[in-house]
Amino acid sequence: MPCYLWYMSLFCLLWIPLFYLFWRSISGSDAYAGGVWAPIAGSVMALIWFFIGPLADPGGFGFSRWLSGCLDIIVLPVLAPVLLYLFLVGFKIIAGNINFANFTLVWLIPCAVVKAISWSSQSDPILLVLVPFLWTAIAVGISFFINFFQYSRVSVIIPSSFGILLVPFAASCSYWAFFTQKTFWGFLFLLVAAAPMMASIILHLFKAET
Repeated sequence: MPCYLWYMSLFCLLWIPLFYLFWRSISGSDAYAGGVWAPIAGSVMALIWFFIGPLADPGGFGFSRWLSGCLDIIVLPVLAPVLLYLFLVGFKIIAGNINFANFTLVWLIPCAVVKAISWSSQSDPILLVLVPFLWTAIAVGISFFINFFQYSRVSVIIPSSFGILLVPFAASCSYWAFFTQKTFWGFLFLLVAAAPMMASIILHLFKAET
């Protein structure tokens, strides 16, 4: 196996757990409600996705490729834990310190392990490097906008809801653009998808210094 492939595979394997440790250190959130659910449910879902295969036919380079990336690679692996956590919180199955980002990142660790193994044979930096980064961008980005719902004002909830939709959409478009070798659009959508995550990191670092 070429040396660069080892590096990409290690990135896919380690990025999520290392980012989770970094995120937890700057956000100051250790224990959170539903912490036991995340690794168990994430492991079960990772195995299910491994055995059932893709939900959408990737086809060529058009909409089918974008839809396949959205459902099978980019959005659904991250959206599933968000929806589950929302269900657990909404029906008061869990209570306490609610933290969507922590729950989602821990959920994604087993998925990253499975994907690092299965994607290594393809030697594709889009899968091994870009996708794990997009996962964290969606997980932290959606959590960033969900936190604004506590203000219960329409002027805040509406743009926050738009942001929750925009982040995974931009992430899917970034994956599709890089896959189709539209590099400029790939970086542009990547910037849009990662902007809320970067803003959240900067805010937490600023709070830690004050």
